[in-house]
Order: sequence, then structure tokens, then C-alpha cells
Amino acid sequence: MAKVLIVEDDPLISRMYLKVFTFEGFDIQMAGNGREGLDKLKEFHPDMLLIDVMMPIMNGVELLASVKADPATRDIPVIMLTNLADARTADATIKQGALRYIVKSDYNPMDVAALVKDILAKGEKGTDNAN
Repeated sequence: MAKVLIVEDDPLISRMYLKVFTFEGFDIQMAGNGREGLDKLKEFHPDMLLIDVMMPIMNGVELLASVKADPATRDIPVIMLTNLADARTADATIKQGALRYIVKSDYNPMDVAALVKDILAKGEKGTDNAN
């Protein structure tokens, strides 16, 4: 069973993703901000990270930078989730190593779960984009 850590500060969206990913057979952990996500990352060792961009304490871009800077976590594939349709932020996160930048309103949670399954099946890492 693939392990996915979802870092999302909106409780409604978190519950929605938790239900869908659990139904799809994933082992899921949730974090409500980037700092909590970083802590859970170290203990949970996920196969995939889904990170919201706009969060308190540590935002998603800062969390992505920390993940990709650490040799122990840099190969974990990352999908950025956001309501911010900002091409500059999208480009910056892809250059930092995120595989995808998804605007939440454009994808339902089932689509995101299917994308995660596809990425994990293909073995995509995202580290080729970093630097």
C-alpha cells in the first residue's frame, strides 16, 4: 500500500482528500501546515507528498524547498496543490523539483488520486527538475 502525506490547512479539503485516498487504498497521513508536514515526513516516510501552497507557519513553497534540499527526502515525488493559478509560482515549484502544480478547482480528488497512482506506477521522482 502506497503511503501519501497530504499537507493541507483547510479542514474540509483535508477530509475530502483523506476519504478519497483511503477509499483508493492509500495509507494516508495529514498535516495542517508546512512545519507539521516536515515533522510527519520524518516519521511517516511517504512514497508521495501532496502540498498546499498557501499555508500558515511554513508555506508549501518553503516546505518543498526543505524536502528537495534534504538528501533523505529529495527523491520523494511532490505534487503542489493550490487555489492559486499563478504561473510564476507554478514554474518556480516545478524548477524546485515538484512534478505537478495542480489548481484544486480544476481537479476533483478522484482525479488527483488517479494521478498519484500513475506517478507512483511510473516511478517519477521530480529530482531531474531541481537546481
